[in-house]
Amino acid sequence: MQAPTGSDAQVNGPATSAHATDVLVVGGGPGGCTAALRLARHGVRTMLVERAVFPRDKVCGDALSGKVMRVLERVDPALVDRVNADARRLPSWGVTFVAPGGKALRVPFSRNTGVGEAPGAILPRLAFDAMLFEEVKRNEAVRVLEGAQATAYEREADGWRVEVRRNNAERCTIQCRLVLAADGANSQFARHVAGLPMEPRHQAAGVRAYYQGITGLDPQGFIELHFLKELLPGYLWIFPLPGGRANVGLGLRSDHVRTRELDLKAELQRLVATHPTLKHRFMHARIEGPVQGMGLPLASKRHPLSGNGYLLIGDAGHLIDPFTGEGISHAMISGSHAADVSHEALCADRTDAAFLKVYDERVWKRLGQELAISTRLQDLAHQAWLFDFVVKRANRNPALADTISSMFTDLDLRARLKKPGFYMDLVLGRSLTG
Repeated sequence: MQAPTGSDAQVNGPATSAHATDVLVVGGGPGGCTAALRLARHGVRTMLVERAVFPRDKVCGDALSGKVMRVLERVDPALVDRVNADARRLPSWGVTFVAPGGKALRVPFSRNTGVGEAPGAILPRLAFDAMLFEEVKRNEAVRVLEGAQATAYEREADGWRVEVRRNNAERCTIQCRLVLAADGANSQFARHVAGLPMEPRHQAAGVRAYYQGITGLDPQGFIELHFLKELLPGYLWIFPLPGGRANVGLGLRSDHVRTRELDLKAELQRLVATHPTLKHRFMHARIEGPVQGMGLPLASKRHPLSGNGYLLIGDAGHLIDPFTGEGISHAMISGSHAADVSHEALCADRTDAAFLKVYDERVWKRLGQELAISTRLQDLAHQAWLFDFVVKRANRNPALADTISSMFTDLDLRARLKKPGFYMDLVLGRSLTG
């Protein structure tokens, strides 16, 4: 598995005839880039095909959680420094939950808010994704086809034959041993090759816009999640950015969107203009550009992440958190595992489904408990009275507020939200720390 070097390591001119590689990564988002960078570290011959030309926007909330920062640290500590030094980034120290009744609960990510480096950040995907993609393009161990779309996959005895179209005209063929599909929520590979279904019960629809001039944004970058009665079990978010800008959006499970016959783009603009908890803050705000939509394949139902000669990464594997909507960290975590398993498979000369199943095991071991808890919380999100009750109690009970804050980093504490006894303790005023 000799890594290519020099001018052959990166394809910047027209793609011609045929290429050969050990691993083909399809998609240059955070998951695909993480996989490519880690494969390069393993010394695996790697190509990355990305249909867009960067910088390109990605409809998202733009929040980089502590999990994202930790994965970046493992990939390359210099990437963390670059994120933190970016002028378009806002440090984020916590989250404010706004219950359906209008009461708010401000929950810090850390007990030492404002001390040292913030646990999270908010950075537009236009900037974050371009930074990662440029890092891959600079890596001489990865060959990059930018502005190129994989259009067909043919399984062969020793791997794959992938047809690629570039600039809507030029075509080439790539022979590879393994395909790592990181091509997002609308992954052609996941749907047509791996056979993952699109089920409204396990999908969400979201919309997002940028606004300037919203009042009341938190100076410490606390993100806002508004659980409005009109949107349950979804929510509306406001994520502050430097210069008085904010990423504003909403998300709702697709089956509810269909049942209610909602136009989410119109609903977002209606809510910020008329809802009692929002309209005064948006009175003098102006929208920047259009409201844009996205699809979110949720991890509320587990799907196989691997098969003969392939691994699914991030959104392509339906790994989005069903409660928070977080997807960046899960894409990067799965991308890292995919690279490790790919290296092991090539060293063992085993790219069959049985060998690659270890990828599923590692991803679910890392994310399974967290996603199961979030699935349960999504089920509870129908209950407006429960949100109001917990927020009201937490504002009166510092111990409860501290418990909720700790749930961001302690899965055992977060798991208590699934248990009826947690709410009985609230009702009876019993200790929440035992």
